[in-house]
Amino acid sequence: MRQITVLGSCGAFPEPGRACSGFAVDWDGYRLVLDLGYATLPRLLAHWPDGALDAIAITHEHPDHCVDLHGLFRMRLYGGAGKPRVPLYCPPGVLDRLQGLEPDVDLTAVFEVHSLPGSYRAGPFELTGVSLPHFVTNAGIRLQADRIALAYTGDTGPDPLLAELGRDADLFIVEATDRPGETQRPARNLMTSAEAGYWARRAGARRLMLTHFWPGNDRAASVAAASAQFDKQVLAAEEDLAVTLGETQRRRH
Repeated sequence: MRQITVLGSCGAFPEPGRACSGFAVDWDGYRLVLDLGYATLPRLLAHWPDGALDAIAITHEHPDHCVDLHGLFRMRLYGGAGKPRVPLYCPPGVLDRLQGLEPDVDLTAVFEVHSLPGSYRAGPFELTGVSLPHFVTNAGIRLQADRIALAYTGDTGPDPLLAELGRDADLFIVEATDRPGETQRPARNLMTSAEAGYWARRAGARRLMLTHFWPGNDRAASVAAASAQFDKQVLAAEEDLAVTLGETQRRRH
């Protein structure tokens, strides 16, 4: 099985019945999580009840992308004695932020930390973190295996590096916050759905998934705006949506 499952799709804070940013990747049994924002850990455990992970990649330190990593830390610290440490790929600010929640414990007792941006071998993947503009250090993440690429922006403003991050990706997951007034801000640290479509087209991606929706936004309108810029398949991230990698099929649990 080679698929990615949406754990959460909201930006800033979760809407009822949803969660913030998070994705679970299963590649022939190798399990990797991209981001663990608010309310994603229970959803992760609903899919993988044992909580067994091979790797974690966190794009940046904002809590809507990383706070449930602390819950996973506690689960493994107190309930997983003797288990090997989990490789964690993230910018340094992620551990600094989580350490503030519980300064008397050592996060590296559970996590084997690798700094992003950077390039690493993670199981079957070549994992590459690319620096993209945001309010804090943010690493867009590209996973490549067997000539199939999955790319995820984390949070970002418009930037030419997006075209390289998502170059020929089978699935390009792009933030489409559509925050009111975003395009009028002097420094762009988030994007609109139309911009997501534009950069997916520039990248030559095969499919686009919009995520990080501002709570209350019309997701159908976001898909329509992205589709005006990108003439291939556009998906809206929806909790529990599973997308097969390397194929055009998709399904729900």
